[in-house]
Amino acid sequence: MANKLVKELTKGVVKENPTLVMLLGMCPTLAVTTQALNGIVMGLATTFVLLGSNIVVSALRKVIPDKVRIPAFIVIIASFVTVIGFLLEGFAPSLYDSLGIYLTLITVNCIIFGRAEMFASKNNVLYSACDAIGMGIGFTLALFIMGSVREILGSGKWLDMEIPVISDNPMLLFIMPAGGFFTLGVIIAMVNKFANRKPPQEIECGNCENCTNCAKSGECDKEKEENK
Repeated sequence: MANKLVKELTKGVVKENPTLVMLLGMCPTLAVTTQALNGIVMGLATTFVLLGSNIVVSALRKVIPDKVRIPAFIVIIASFVTVIGFLLEGFAPSLYDSLGIYLTLITVNCIIFGRAEMFASKNNVLYSACDAIGMGIGFTLALFIMGSVREILGSGKWLDMEIPVISDNPMLLFIMPAGGFFTLGVIIAMVNKFANRKPPQEIECGNCENCTNCAKSGECDKEKEENK
């Protein structure tokens, strides 16, 4: 049990990072990461909603009727988004304004809804909480790295601290949308290199999962003959 808990806690950091591996949550990733602080706050807010929704969905998974599970998940997620929105607006209005509409859009973040549908609705509360924390940490880390790179190169600052030399000649491209896409692509490439992921190999007819069915009708043999 302990090994599974550790696995659920750590898988979202690198191996199944929701942003850098599964390419989910691209909208906030590209929109709010012009500053490292914005990335941290958005990541933590998303983690809060993810943790709360996973726990509630898991606890009610046997109570929520299957026909209305999607509307129920949305209501649960939206409730936690409302709570974190009120908290930020009350205690950190400047950050609330910086995140803008993207804070509200956490409700439809595919990371949160995906974990509720694919994991929390099928596992107990403890595993669901660990899954949420791991995915939240991975998402926050990705946004922090993105925000740090773009803020340093695009503004010559990092967490409001000026970086010598760069602050005199910032590359404004990095705080623009094109710079966000470029930074994200480079980070994803580095993660793939670090994880030793290789591009998919060419799929031949014989490797197709439907090969058995094709063989019965002779289609598979015809395909192989045509490729020779």
